[in-house]
Formats: sequence, C-alpha cells, structure tokens
Amino acid sequence: MTDQIDIAHLRSWIGREEEATDVVGAELVRRFAATLDLEPASAGPGSPAPALIHLCLAPPVVPTCATGPDGHPARGGFLPPVPLPRRMWAGGAFTFHRDIRVGERVLRRSRIGEVAVKEGRTGLLCFVTVEHRISVEGELVVTERQDIVYRDAGGAPSAVPEPAPAGEVRKHVAPTPLLLFRYSALTFNGHRIHYDHPYATGVEGYPGLVVHGPMQATMLLHHAAAIGGRTPSRFSFRSLSPLFDDADFTLNAVEDGEGIRLWTAREGGPVAMSAQAWWQA
Repeated sequence: MTDQIDIAHLRSWIGREEEATDVVGAELVRRFAATLDLEPASAGPGSPAPALIHLCLAPPVVPTCATGPDGHPARGGFLPPVPLPRRMWAGGAFTFHRDIRVGERVLRRSRIGEVAVKEGRTGLLCFVTVEHRISVEGELVVTERQDIVYRDAGGAPSAVPEPAPAGEVRKHVAPTPLLLFRYSALTFNGHRIHYDHPYATGVEGYPGLVVHGPMQATMLLHHAAAIGGRTPSRFSFRSLSPLFDDADFTLNAVEDGEGIRLWTAREGGPVAMSAQAWWQA
C-alpha cells in the first residue's frame, strides 16, 4: 500500500522552514482562561500568560476559498501535500524555558524535521514531525515538537482496548459543542470535525464532534500544574484514541517518580491521550 505515496517527494519537505509572529494580547488571555475554565489570572502588561497559549498565536491564515473540504488549508505549502484524507495531531513535547508574558511579541520558527510512512492496524499512516522554537526578542521561551499523522479514511482497530484506570486525582470535563467551537475559534482551526456535527458524522464517520488533541493536552498540562503548584518544565503527550462530544471525560493523574503521569478517558473507555509532566529540581 505504501506505493500510494511518493515518499521521496514528501521527504523533500524535510528542512523546510517558516516564521510567524504575534502579540500576546490581554483579551486573548481572558478568552483562553474563560474557554478552559481556568482561574482568572491577571492580564495586565507583563503578567505571565497561561501555559500553551502560544498554540493560539500566529495560526496559519488563508482565505476561506483556499481551504479544503475538511476546513483545513489546502494541501501543500509549508506542510507536505500528504495524499491521505484524515489528519490529526498525534502527539508532541514541550520544554518551557520561561513564561510568555502579556504584551510580548512572540516569534515562532518552524521546521519540518521528519516525514515517514508506516503500515498501521487501521491502514496506511504518514507521520510528519514539525519542530517549533518560540522566542521573544531573541530569547528562547518554548521548544516544541509536533507530531502530525495522516491516515486513510475508515478502518478501525479490531481489538477492543482495555478501559482506562482511574487516576489518583481526577477532574471531569463536559466536551460540549460550545467548548469545542470556542477552542477552534481561539486557535483559528477550521477543521470541521470539531464544530460541524453533520460533517463529522456523515462525511468522516465519527459518532460525534471530535475533541481537539491540543485542547486535551492543554487541560492535562494545567491539571498537572494545579497538582504540582507550578507549570512543569517539560511536558509530552501522545494521542491514542479519539474522544467525542457524546460523553464526558476525565483528566487523570498519578505521581510517577520525579513527575506526574496523566491521561484522558471517557467513563469505561480506553486511554484517549497519555502524557507526562516533569519539574526541574
């Protein structure tokens, strides 16, 4: 099946770079905190902005006429034109060097690090790794690795995964259509699986709206920060199975050596996203 993809052509994107800038506005901080039900924080100039707010900064902006039928920008450009219909954020990792602060102008330098094709349980998969360096006036503030996966339409694993355990510290989340819409708006994410129920169910075949991977990661990171008393210095996550708006889910955490192990899951369902948080001594 790998002959469906010209991997040599796609790998020619490795090393491609782009830059984008944006300002951390006070109103964005307020909307971010309100969307995720975070404790209201000061949004005055120089105040620390919530962790992972940089995912809302400088999103790709294209005219509506230049988007594809799924709501994403048309294939090509910075990301390679992978000819597979389903695209998801499979995982990632962050190192936080210092807080991003309200009023700062942030520069994001992005680079395509790897492109690889694999045969998975559900069919053909293409992984694209993007490396981001987030800086303010030349000072590195966040280092990020983003893992994107493209896959065939349809095809579900034949094995039924085991239900996730309950964490020592749990928090319930209701993934309402309003929550999903507001997070899509914060990140300027046009992917229709997150807000267009007829499209998500009728075209892509999901049982409901899909809960954003980056939003789950953000919730897990803030769950860890609430437990640890401060933002972790490092955080990584991996998406394992989707969550939908047809059932509530939980944020779970257990202490794990020098850090905290975290995961999301719906009641009786498998682990949807696993994560790990660490703090420097």
